[in-house]
Amino acid sequence: MSDFDVAVVGAGPAGLSAALGLVRSRRTVLLVDSNRPRNAATLRSHGFLTRDGVPPLELRKLGREEFEAYPGANFHAGLVQRVQQDADGFRLSVRGIRGSSDLEATVGNIVVATGLIEKLPSVPSLRAWYGTDLHSCIECDGYEKRDAALALIGESGDLAERALLISQWSSDLIVFTNGAAAVTAAEQAALARRGVQVERRAIADVVGERGRMTGVLLEDGETIPREAGFVRPEWTPAIDYLDGIGVRLDDSGLIAVDGLGRTSVPGVYAAGDSTAPGPEQLIIAAGHGAQVAAALNRDLLGPLL
Repeated sequence: MSDFDVAVVGAGPAGLSAALGLVRSRRTVLLVDSNRPRNAATLRSHGFLTRDGVPPLELRKLGREEFEAYPGANFHAGLVQRVQQDADGFRLSVRGIRGSSDLEATVGNIVVATGLIEKLPSVPSLRAWYGTDLHSCIECDGYEKRDAALALIGESGDLAERALLISQWSSDLIVFTNGAAAVTAAEQAALARRGVQVERRAIADVVGERGRMTGVLLEDGETIPREAGFVRPEWTPAIDYLDGIGVRLDDSGLIAVDGLGRTSVPGVYAAGDSTAPGPEQLIIAAGHGAQVAAALNRDLLGPLL
């Protein structure tokens, strides 16, 4: 017999929502979290119904409290290091953190909700402004940056599309490609018709004073005044612990799932940012978690006939 019906790995909105749905379905649930949320630098989260503007850590705290109020709920602070298949399902090896012990547990099913690891463009002080004056989620923080002199910093091929979205909130936007061929000539012309400039010179740093961003310093010494803006990180799923069980990934390196969150490995489900399309708003991730919980619970019942 397994120690738990389900292990949910990751206690962000997707994982918490999945864990809550499963424990309310009277499943025994092990929720494991390493307390390394991608949005740790963000002071306020937006767009989550009834919680608009709440600090992300507060949202996680409230979600955990709701989950742990149910019989069958088990939380463990730790980092899942390895998952192995065995006769009873899956064996998890967890390294404890924050005073929690290491844990070995056998579970019947797994919900992967560990999200993404992000790598910011290689600009020295970018991290210092990240979460306050610079953000990555346009839908999450665009309204708070409305009508400001904005920068969009990135080196990826979707930069022009992201600039188009940002132009909804500000007519003063400059795209900084940091020397990369991230915006085509046709895209630059289309953006120019919308009043968006493209700056292709390499960036030396993002500068500011008195705790506020004031501009983007280029390598040739020119500083272009900017008040705030957005960055386009590179994202990779935080799923090294799954290497031993052969979960299939899509062409973008995200976990391939069907419409209800089932992966290529029976008994393994995934929800949130580690599945296509990748980074998403908190409320969407929570919805995916609820959907996966419902599908998994039904699967556990087996066929009617």
